[in-house]
Amino acid sequence: MCPPAHFRVTYSINPWMDPGKPVDLPLALAQWETLRDRYRSLGHTVDILDPVPGLPDMVYAANGATVVQGRVLGARFAHPERADEAAAHREWYRANGFADVTEPEHINEGEGDFAVTADWLLAGRGFRSSPLSHGEAQEFFGRPVIGLDLVDPRYYHLDTALCVLDPEGGEGNGDVMYYPPAFSAGSQAVLARLFPDALVAGEPDALALGLNAVSDGHHVLLPQAAAGLFAALRARGYEPVPVDLTELLKGGGSVKCVTAELRS
Repeated sequence: MCPPAHFRVTYSINPWMDPGKPVDLPLALAQWETLRDRYRSLGHTVDILDPVPGLPDMVYAANGATVVQGRVLGARFAHPERADEAAAHREWYRANGFADVTEPEHINEGEGDFAVTADWLLAGRGFRSSPLSHGEAQEFFGRPVIGLDLVDPRYYHLDTALCVLDPEGGEGNGDVMYYPPAFSAGSQAVLARLFPDALVAGEPDALALGLNAVSDGHHVLLPQAAAGLFAALRARGYEPVPVDLTELLKGGGSVKCVTAELRS
């Protein structure tokens, strides 16, 4: 995770960002710290990436890389405003014991558009990550990559429209929750075939960025405004853990966006 020490909204690269709406930086930091502390209270280790002045979106640490079995595929950002974040992430991984860190050739925005299941990578495209990054990721990680087309600009990254609920459980597909209208008709059909028992979110919870969540296979940390998902998650045996990241939502991200998962 990366503290939002320099977080602000001075440009707009997604529909959530409005430079005319001021950010309450102390509140953003307090909300971020609450999430960090919640992870630790659940038994997780949280490593810290130091923020860099002039890179206000570094708080969205999930976008900087994808890590599978200790191998790190770095990011290449679509917008110049975020381009310098990529090197900061690669340097952090190399300095913290990750030996296999690769700079990609094609645009990918890390776990923003790569969702890791037990056996596959689900890969978003349409607004940020290049379709060419899918083949690059498949070759690097040696696991099948399934491309999914995003069609609603509010859900500009895959992690705003889909969450893997059992990242280490099941075979191949496992369990996910997602919002169908964020995807093309063909991609909706693919998801229905792969995940016939998926938790399907409604529009109010999707608009609260309720799919921008993190699951450890039991606890699901998600925005508190996505209350419509709580009962459905409990019915599947998960424990929803609501958190308030409303200030960071002003930049277009919530729980998952600020959390890079380090899969050893």
